Amino acid sequence: MDSTFTYKCPSCDGPLKFNPKDQLFHCEYCLNTYTEEELDKYDKARKINEATKSSNEEVNNSSNNEPGNEAHDNTEEDVIENTQVDDKKIDLDNGKTVEEEQVMEVFNCSNCGAQIVTDSTTAATYCYYCHNPVVLTGRVSGKYMPDKILPFKIEKDEAIETFLSLTTKKRFIPKNFFNKKQISLMTGVYFPYWVIKAQIEGQVETIGYQYRIWTVGDIEYTETKEFMAERQGSIVFRDMVKNALEKNTKQGFVEAVQPYELGESIPFKSQYLAGFQAEKRDIEYGQMNDKVKDELGKYSGTIMRETVADYDSLKRYQADMELSAIRTEYTLLPVWLLTYQSNDKSKNVYYYAMNGQTGKVSGEFPIDYKKFIYIALAVFALATLVGLYLGGNI
Repeated sequence: MDSTFTYKCPSCDGPLKFNPKDQLFHCEYCLNTYTEEELDKYDKARKINEATKSSNEEVNNSSNNEPGNEAHDNTEEDVIENTQVDDKKIDLDNGKTVEEEQVMEVFNCSNCGAQIVTDSTTAATYCYYCHNPVVLTGRVSGKYMPDKILPFKIEKDEAIETFLSLTTKKRFIPKNFFNKKQISLMTGVYFPYWVIKAQIEGQVETIGYQYRIWTVGDIEYTETKEFMAERQGSIVFRDMVKNALEKNTKQGFVEAVQPYELGESIPFKSQYLAGFQAEKRDIEYGQMNDKVKDELGKYSGTIMRETVADYDSLKRYQADMELSAIRTEYTLLPVWLLTYQSNDKSKNVYYYAMNGQTGKVSGEFPIDYKKFIYIALAVFALATLVGLYLGGNI
């Protein structure tokens, strides 16, 4: 069973949050800040202390039990462990097991003990009761441990300010089209992606034509030269990004905030999830392997063909591409997300996203069609008056 974990302040035990502005970890209670190295050092010391304490408790428990007698006081973890069935959950209504992806899941907050309900891909969230940031450790460990993470560079206040500034620049957006309380719910989310680096070996063959045209008297002559053109070589692709979350496949606005500067990504550390939400991948690379190989082959063929530039036309193009090396990195990338409902009668839902590193935005905004029509009519009327005035003075 997955557990939850809250990164706590070494000084006051309050919850820590990662601050994109200074790239430090902040405690909102004692106002102390910490670097990643300081937290790593503290976390190692904490684990050693917990292991020592646990070892001492086991020694005390064994000395209290007489030989031949078994202790019957099972802990809650023991009960949970003994009732697991092949890593599947049990539906208490009908006694059947159901796959993890088909159910909502319940976790206990490590800070207050309240239950946290999430879907099967959530990896980091907030406790709805004590509001502490929590990391679902089982979703970012083992086979689901990300290779890299690109920390947020833009903080929430800046993301909100950019959104509000953008709305004032759009002429045909209705005034007060959103509730200000909704804007405060803008959320920073780490989404899962596969970052691909690959090398293609290949060659292309084509027939190139050169033409020379001249005229003698009334007769036009054309000279055509035919050449066999061949190109071969090796092409390296870096930082090809592919979505690894099924529910994002239809959310084009999330993909539209790319590209990212992936050179700034770092080896994964779960501390950077503190204060943000995160999603676990549910699309494995094997599911997209054939599609990626096909894309890389087409890209390579196009690149090699474009090097054949000394001819007026090309025909009978043939390419042979082979994937010689590939490396994939499971990476979490930052996005600021906002879902808001319009204040008019339609109550339409709109979506807005911002790249948490570069600030590139994508989203939907409502249109005030009355304002659009009024302005269009005003422009038409003005153009008509100008036309009549100029026409009368000619």
